[in-house]
Amino acid sequence: MALTNLNNTHLTAAQLTAAQTAITALETALAPITVTLTPEDRQKYGSINEQNKLFVNKVSDYRKGQGTLSATDVDWAEFDRDLTSRQNYESFITRLESLITRLKSAKTLHDYDNYQAALIDYAFTAFKAGTAAPGYEVKHNELKQFFGKSAKTIDDIPNETK
Repeated sequence: MALTNLNNTHLTAAQLTAAQTAITALETALAPITVTLTPEDRQKYGSINEQNKLFVNKVSDYRKGQGTLSATDVDWAEFDRDLTSRQNYESFITRLESLITRLKSAKTLHDYDNYQAALIDYAFTAFKAGTAAPGYEVKHNELKQFFGKSAKTIDDIPNETK
């Protein structure tokens, strides 16, 4: 028998409402700073890789430690605000990605449980359809479309090979 009910933890109505409210509050709080780049914009502006982040951090360290060596043409207040924002966003992204991974894992277990229960119901339906119980043949015909052809029967083999 297949393992079932791998995740018996379900949100209560209050927990579901609280989670939805929290997500809405987060979306609202972040709306002023979030943007949607076009694929062209994303290509144009890109994302700095880890090496370039180290470079930016090193420039920032020099600015803080030996500011007299910094270019006067740079708006250093804006540079610092950009750096702080990037670090904050990176922290948000890391935490949200972790949450997404955990939610996907929980969803996967519920999907598995649903599929196993559906297979059990399908087997029961096939059995009942075989006994000519009313209604089961129609249900069985509707459900069997989700499965590929089963093993070939002797009638499926061409006459030349029989």
